[in-house]
Amino acid sequence: MADRQRFAGGARRLNILVLAVGKASKGPERDLCARYLERASKSGRQLGLSSVTVKELADAQGPTRAALEGDRLLAQRPPGVLVALDETGAAWSSIDFANRLQTWLDEGAGTVTFAIGGADGHSDAVKSAASHRVSLGAITLPHLLARAILLEQIYRAVTIRLGHPYHRA
Repeated sequence: MADRQRFAGGARRLNILVLAVGKASKGPERDLCARYLERASKSGRQLGLSSVTVKELADAQGPTRAALEGDRLLAQRPPGVLVALDETGAAWSSIDFANRLQTWLDEGAGTVTFAIGGADGHSDAVKSAASHRVSLGAITLPHLLARAILLEQIYRAVTIRLGHPYHRA
C-alpha cells in the first residue's frame, strides 16, 4: 500500500494534510503559513514525511454553517488519523506533538489530517470522527494565525525528532 511505503532506513512514510475552512488572502499571515509549510515539507523528508499540504475549504453561510463545513471537511478527509483543532481539546506541548508525530510514523498511520474549522468551530460529526482534539491554547485565534501556528508546530516537531537546534526549550 502506498501510504505505508517504507523509505531508506526502513522507516515508514507519512502524509500530513491540513484541512482548513477559509481562504488565505494575500498578506503576512499567508506568507507566514507558506514559509512554515515549505520548511516542514523540506525538513520532513528526512524524517519520513511524504508530504505536508494544506487544502482550503470554502466558508459556509447560515445557521447550520458548522454542520455544512463539517460535512465538507469529512468528505475531503482521506483515511487515517484525524486531529481536530478545538478550543476544548487537549493541550499538547511541542514535545508531545513531536512524539505523536513519531508514533504515527512508527505505526504506519499513512495520513494524519489536521482539521481547522470555521468561525463557528467544528460540528459534532467532526468532533466524533476525530481521533484527537487538540487546543492551541485558551485564546481565540483568527483562522490564518491558527493555521500558521499549526504549521510552525509541525515544523518544530520535525526538527525536534531530527535533533535540529530550532527547538531550544
